[in-house]
Amino acid sequence: MYEHLETAEHPDKLKRVVIDPVSRVEGHGKVTLLLDENDQVKQARLHIVEFRGFERFIQGRPYWELPVLVQRLCGICPVSHHLAAGKAIDQLVGVDPENLPIAATQLRKLLHFGQVLQSHALHFFHLASPDLLFGFDSDIAKRNIIGVIGAHPDIALQGVKLRKYGQEVIRVVSGKRVHGTAAIPGGMNKPLSKTDRDYLLTDIDQIIAWTASAVELVKQMHCSNRSFYDEFASIPSHYMGLIQTNGALELYHGGLRAKDTEGAVIFDHVDYCKYNDYIHEQVKSWTYMKFPYLLSLGKENGWYRVGPLARVNNCDFIDTPLAEAARVDFKQHFENPQVHSTLAFHWARMIEALHCAESIKRLLNDPVTLSTDLVTQGEKRFEGVGVIEAPRGTLFHHYQIDENDIVTRANLIVSTTSNNTAMNESVRQVAATYLNGRELNEALLNNLEVAIRAYDPCLSCATHAMGKMPLAVELVDYDGKLVDRLVKSSSGHIAAA
Repeated sequence: MYEHLETAEHPDKLKRVVIDPVSRVEGHGKVTLLLDENDQVKQARLHIVEFRGFERFIQGRPYWELPVLVQRLCGICPVSHHLAAGKAIDQLVGVDPENLPIAATQLRKLLHFGQVLQSHALHFFHLASPDLLFGFDSDIAKRNIIGVIGAHPDIALQGVKLRKYGQEVIRVVSGKRVHGTAAIPGGMNKPLSKTDRDYLLTDIDQIIAWTASAVELVKQMHCSNRSFYDEFASIPSHYMGLIQTNGALELYHGGLRAKDTEGAVIFDHVDYCKYNDYIHEQVKSWTYMKFPYLLSLGKENGWYRVGPLARVNNCDFIDTPLAEAARVDFKQHFENPQVHSTLAFHWARMIEALHCAESIKRLLNDPVTLSTDLVTQGEKRFEGVGVIEAPRGTLFHHYQIDENDIVTRANLIVSTTSNNTAMNESVRQVAATYLNGRELNEALLNNLEVAIRAYDPCLSCATHAMGKMPLAVELVDYDGKLVDRLVKSSSGHIAAA
């Protein structure tokens, strides 16, 4: 929480301003703003300054350890990494996703829906709602989850209980709420008992009702100041994600679909094992996070967005009734076939949470989910690619092994990495709109955080981080001189640097 704002003058009369770290996101980084001679923002960069190394850590390890190892990337979305790794190592034992035992697939989906539900609830209610409920420039003393609990106790309680339920689904399937074990090569390690199934069914109707009310809440927020919500940090972009063969929203397994800014299909139902034929990454010197792009459109024009907004934009329908009705209503509020409002990520996020709750009920009521037929195996392979829709977007795990089953190469493209250029563009748009020619203060700088926060970034996942580094906001003039730098400590204290 911010405590106070100070400024300091250097001998050259230049101010320095740093935010350290950006609040209510997972991870740390730095924002640099480049000003021209008229103090107009011409460039904005989101630097991720944590060390990238997890892909190297898992080299030399036996492949069957990977579902347990890679989920240590994150305590917020470990299930996503666990299942992406699980899908990749299935292929190493000769099993394609469509050939997994049905009960194993359904248990993985149940686990995944619980993960997405709890993650979306955490982000919306705990991290984003203080801005949305109180206003971006409201009193910082109340712009936090404690303030939400005081002013909107019913909303805060629903958020807590939704997250708790999602975590209970994870615990029942994997044994622990965080960093459990479930996926093994070719299947799952234990069945779902009838007792556990009945336990999860007890509250599911209430969970569905609460997620439906959350959709209505974010809709009301958006429509209360529609032009502002539509335009804030809004950027036309391409979108990519998994899709079912019939065009339905898909979170666990499907083909890759990409659409352009107007909704025209760039590619569709692509086998994600061939992702490298469609997606490449570039490296830039000022950040550890890479910049993926669609190969057919090139480095400059091929950047895209992933995550809830991308998935709701790209799908033809959602195969659960309440979420589908919410999707139709959502799309009707926007003129363009593709919704480009960055703040609409929150609305789409809650539509997905509703879909997850409905899907959990459907899976729990399917007798096949209780089957004990959970593991199969085929002929050994030396390469596997696992792709899943994590809460924040499309997640790629790609492994190669040797004859001794040791990992020789690993490549991970995480959701936040795919949103890297988009986050930079959103920061640039907000900076140009709200900071040009104005003195920096906490309320204005929070606009930058709001833009980044809408993507629900996991910066540690994106860089496979070790340790913590600051997120700074710096102003640099056209001569390359540092003009202003604002620092926020790990406790939330803001001071000049």
